Amino acid sequence: MTAGSDEAQDAVAFAATVQRFSGFADHYDRCRPQPPAALAGLLAQFGGGEPPALVVDLGSGTGLSSRYWADKAHQVVGIEPSADMRAEALRRTTATNVRFIAGYAHRTPLAAQCAQIVTCMQSLHWMEPQGTFAEARRLLVPGGVFAAIDYDWPPATISWQAAQAWSRCTERIEELEQVLPRERRAPRWDKAGHLTRMRESGMFRHSRELLLHHRDEGDADRYIGLLRSQGGLMDLLKAGHAESALGLPQFEAAARTLLGSAPQHWHWGARVRLGVV
Repeated sequence: MTAGSDEAQDAVAFAATVQRFSGFADHYDRCRPQPPAALAGLLAQFGGGEPPALVVDLGSGTGLSSRYWADKAHQVVGIEPSADMRAEALRRTTATNVRFIAGYAHRTPLAAQCAQIVTCMQSLHWMEPQGTFAEARRLLVPGGVFAAIDYDWPPATISWQAAQAWSRCTERIEELEQVLPRERRAPRWDKAGHLTRMRESGMFRHSRELLLHHRDEGDADRYIGLLRSQGGLMDLLKAGHAESALGLPQFEAAARTLLGSAPQHWHWGARVRLGVV
């Protein structure tokens, strides 16, 4: 099979995923959280303690998770299939040691054993797992570290009632996602199964899960923005579903009442599933 035919197959297989994250890159970048501050130190601890020569960030999106490494690694490469997301990443990234390449997590154009760290920040659930693990192993030097990082949503704010309003709205979104045509539904793998799949892949000598805390801040507008940065919601809006049918007006009214316009401290819990090759 030729490289061209591989790329064509990927374009078909992941068309719904790419489409899901197109059309709102600027909004996504403004609202989404950065990686946990302690992440770099944690991965360096498992990878030998030295600043990495190269970090490869799979599913790099708008570059939030790639720019995080700009002052912590010598070079950073973000791999992202969405041209819309890559364009936003290029627009927002000024660090000269961070670059972005078109590609899929299971098939990158990078050389073997080129990286000390490979990450998937809130993106592994959109990737074919076994192929991604195999590619991470190919990219990593012996002793290198692969890490899939996922935040628990939503963040803890000053109001538990706001979290209830979030849950009511996202439950409605998930219900309506099931009525989308099959070709519009992006393949997705359960986050809770990441560690088990890593262990069963045979690609890592050691795998485990660790929890990190990340402190952030926001107001009602950002809380609303976070929910509007969800691909499932955007898919339904693109398909013509009314905001009222999704419960958005009720959610936004509750968020504005409960959270207000003054920035408050938020707390995120991050689940880090890591593997050492």
